[in-house]
Amino acid sequence: MLRLRSPQRALLLCVLAGVCSSSAFSQEPDPSKQKNQEQQQPEKASAANSQSTGPGASSDSQQDVITAVPNRPTFASTAETVQRGVFELEYGFELANAHQNINGLLKWGAFKNLELWFLNIPIERDSGVAGRGDSGAGFKYRMISHSGKLPSVAVLYVATLPTATAELGSGAVGHSVQFLVSKDFGEHHFDANEGVQFVGRPGASGFDRNYFSAISYSHPISGKWGWTAELAGFSWTNQNNPASMLILGAGTYNLSSRLVLDGGAYVAVYGPFPRVTFFSGVTYSVADLYHLHSSHRSARH
Repeated sequence: MLRLRSPQRALLLCVLAGVCSSSAFSQEPDPSKQKNQEQQQPEKASAANSQSTGPGASSDSQQDVITAVPNRPTFASTAETVQRGVFELEYGFELANAHQNINGLLKWGAFKNLELWFLNIPIERDSGVAGRGDSGAGFKYRMISHSGKLPSVAVLYVATLPTATAELGSGAVGHSVQFLVSKDFGEHHFDANEGVQFVGRPGASGFDRNYFSAISYSHPISGKWGWTAELAGFSWTNQNNPASMLILGAGTYNLSSRLVLDGGAYVAVYGPFPRVTFFSGVTYSVADLYHLHSSHRSARH
């Protein structure tokens, strides 16, 4: 799950929390599941399968079924994309010693395999300073769709927008590029991310640079319940942002194919993150914007 963070924490954008998860709001992983409309598989594993028929599906029955694709609650993002025309949101909160925030990710399937992102932190509090956090904008493009032995492969680009108040944000424009790989092995689902982040220097030219790596695993538990675990880390950025490593664990619950809840915690093995951060969030597919007019017209008839 990609999340915007303050400069005191290794900055991870995109489209981060994730989107909720457990943390920021990716369920959804995504956040990412293939689910049957009545009984959903609560993790990203299903998302990969659902996407192979979702975004480009031509049949009316497939277009009528909208399935959430959470990136939450992990730091890793799924390589799957939302269906063409679908507008989806991921929102969640984090709670730790001297750190709290509400973080969000808005996604829209502009075309098959192309997802547009907007990230924001409307509320953030760090070390007694409260205000608005940074924002971000970018896109995810899926180059290879999950099929047979092939995994889904995508590229994710996010630009950091310094919209934060006080001392909460990065203070400069930044960029991040990640390569995303997602693969199902039966009910076992894996997401692997590798990326580089260029962090702007406030009041100076040039960028500091760090590298991000993450691998997450998810599996259904029973019924609509599922769980996910992750190992993620950032390399050294500068003297104020040393390297970090995190271990995350979360549970997910699919209220429906379009609505996924998550909650859990991540622990900092080392680095500038709080020792333990608790989080919870939601991933919700709002509507297929390309078919709103036809749907309303059918309902009137």
